[in-house]
Amino acid sequence: MATLATVGSSSVLRFNKTEPLKTKPSSPFLGFVTSQLSGIKISCNLPVVVAPLKPISSPFTPALQPVARRICPFTGKKANKANKVSFSNHKTKKLQFVNLQYKKVWWEAGKRYVKLRLSTKALKTIEKNGLDAVAKKAGIDLRKE
Repeated sequence: MATLATVGSSSVLRFNKTEPLKTKPSSPFLGFVTSQLSGIKISCNLPVVVAPLKPISSPFTPALQPVARRICPFTGKKANKANKVSFSNHKTKKLQFVNLQYKKVWWEAGKRYVKLRLSTKALKTIEKNGLDAVAKKAGIDLRKE
């Protein structure tokens, strides 16, 4: 049921719900919404909800999975822009990619193998300093992988 009340130059439109909702008894909370265009105030009795509302939709998941970049997570090495020089000294642009390899490395603290995609330079550094020290310096959490 809606009632329209005019006070001075502004009009107030009130909606009252006739069906009682399953809520705990308390004083009714009155909410106001003001229209920017016409200056009409709209008010309605909002019930106090006992249970928290659950979201209707599921969380957003992207349709496409991200593609792995050609970059070493341990050393930060990435592709280098270079010139390919022909016999006639004609220069064309090319990329020199990092030598990335998939490698299972034994992780002593986790007592298991960890499959990593790392450069051969990072592999030599891991053999020298240890996997934990290199991962800590690079800021990589091995528990997630």
